[in-house]
Amino acid sequence: MSADSKPFSFSSVAIIGSGSFGTALAFLLGPKMAKITLIGRDAHVAEKINTHHRNPRYVSEAQLADHVRASLELADAADHELIIFSVPTSATRSTAEALAAIGTSAALVSSAKGMERNTGDRMSQILREVFPRNPLAVISGPNHAEEIANTMATCAVIGSHNHELATALQKLFTLPHFRTYTSTDMPGIELGGAIKNIYAIAAGIASGLGLGDNAIAALVTRALSEMTRLGIALGGQRETFTGLSGIGDLIATCFSHHSRNHRVGLALGQGKALDEAVASIGMIAEGVPNTLSIYEAARQAAVNSPIIDAVYSILYQNRPAALALRDLLSRDPRPEND
Repeated sequence: MSADSKPFSFSSVAIIGSGSFGTALAFLLGPKMAKITLIGRDAHVAEKINTHHRNPRYVSEAQLADHVRASLELADAADHELIIFSVPTSATRSTAEALAAIGTSAALVSSAKGMERNTGDRMSQILREVFPRNPLAVISGPNHAEEIANTMATCAVIGSHNHELATALQKLFTLPHFRTYTSTDMPGIELGGAIKNIYAIAAGIASGLGLGDNAIAALVTRALSEMTRLGIALGGQRETFTGLSGIGDLIATCFSHHSRNHRVGLALGQGKALDEAVASIGMIAEGVPNTLSIYEAARQAAVNSPIIDAVYSILYQNRPAALALRDLLSRDPRPEND
């Protein structure tokens, strides 16, 4: 039996990252796993999870199963059959390298949405580089942690080149309120999840400026076209961007009050400085640092990306938000499919 046809069956999982999505995953998988270890860095959070079965900082409404245990030790992940990376994209490489030094043969899943600065690597590319032999998958989609923690209907897509792993993960992530689909297009899945964060900032800015529904709908529609154009240039498949990790995540992130990136954009549109806007949400908004890496990727790929360019100019060139969005509307006329 080849490695790609190896059957998988999971009874234990380590989730690295005890933020909102990591905690939501621990809640979601509670009924399906015999052993769940949630690994974080905050001793107070870990103590509250272990004594009260709730994360006091993130999605505190989620009552975690009694067998969910919090830990501060990365080594506690090593003996699990499945390891999910739910750390910020900027910490993925260092966390992976630290885990590799400990050693693990577990199947790995990335849930982070972003691209690494300077290298332009997706998170699965980092994990594959650090763990060349481990089975590997990604999970993405319109998946707000707050709604998962409230058992609200949610769909996601699981990407892997290993069919057996994808099928096993699909079975694991199937619950009455959580449905998953599978795909082999890992680049497209990850690129959609990363790029849409920039458009959520743009939509938030437009809302903060009071531009109205017409303008925001046009912005998000053109964002889908731009995301697809860039995503294909970077290795994704066109159809993936019309799926859950593309347009699905784009819609949820651009219009939801749960979206950190939308909230940062809203604050910017209302006149706050970037540092103030980021501080106001109290959590990491991946779209802010990833605007740098994705802007650079678009330049290297020679892809026309006016919305990404506009957000970049607002965040990192001190361009007034109102002027940057005005410039988008005053670009030369062109066919819609351009």
